[in-house]
Order: sequence, then C-alpha cells, then structure tokens
Amino acid sequence: MTESKVVDLLAVFPDLEPAANAIEHLRALGVHDECMNVISGIPVTEAMLGRPHQWTNVPRIAMGGALLGFGGGFFLAFISPYLYPYPVQVSTQAFIPGPPTVVVLFELTMLGMLISTFVGVFLDSFFPNYRPMKYVPEISDGKIAILVECPNADEKKITDALNKMGAESVKPAEAQHL
Repeated sequence: MTESKVVDLLAVFPDLEPAANAIEHLRALGVHDECMNVISGIPVTEAMLGRPHQWTNVPRIAMGGALLGFGGGFFLAFISPYLYPYPVQVSTQAFIPGPPTVVVLFELTMLGMLISTFVGVFLDSFFPNYRPMKYVPEISDGKIAILVECPNADEKKITDALNKMGAESVKPAEAQHL
C-alpha cells in the first residue's frame, strides 16, 4: 500500500481580507480546518477569519485555582483561629469578624485565580517550545501567512488557488529554529 506524502505549504498574504477569502476558498476545495493554521504577528480572532472557535482549558483551570484560593481563605478565616491554644478575643467583637473575613476570602480567591490563569495560559500555549517551527520573516512585517497541510497530489491545485486568491508567495514550508 502506497501512502501519499503530506506537503506543508506556506502562503503569505498582504492583508487580513485576502487571507480570510483564501481560507473560505480552501474550505470549498475540501481542506479541513484542522489542516490550516494562520500565522500572524498581530492578534487575529477566529471570527475575523471565519474559523471555528478554539476551545481552551484556561477557564476551567482558572475556576479550579479560584476554588483552591477560596479554600485557602476559608481555612485562614474560619479554621485557623481555632487552632491556637489560647484564642484571642478583642473586646465585644465576634471571634471571626465579618469584614476582615470577606477581604481575606476575596483576596485569596483572586490570587488563586490569577496564578492558575497564568499557569493555564503558559501550558495551553505550549511555551516554551524548543522544536523547529514553520515561519517566514515577512510575518514580523505585518503580513499574514496560512500554513496548509495537503496531500502531495493536491499541491498544484492548492498552490494555484492560493495564488489566485492574492497570495504574495506560496512555497513549501521549512521548519526553522526561531
């Protein structure tokens, strides 16, 4: 059985609109969204390119951190006063006062959420990444590139379609150390 090789084509576009039109045209040719990757030097949302929403685990990780932070605040505010051998009673104030307790709960909840969000984004973006990446220097100059994985048999058809849609250059992608 003969396997067809997969070719990575890197098409560079001058602006966002021709890149979005090229993505739509590639979909019409039968290229799946999983086989296309947009590389840009500026933040571009999925909606701007008509691509499906990217799912991420960062909100779940942030919620877990918030719950851990709240648990830590609950421990400090409600449990730790009872761990002392001689409890401290200040005048007629309650043993666990309300306003300082709210502050401790809020601050530790936010601290847990902040730290876990940072770690979640860090892990979700696979940072640091030491393997070679497919990249062209024109992206740093404001251009937008589309990386397309296609079978070797469709290479000519996709190259012609990308050139017709306004690509400045379409060439096989090479992985480089950045």
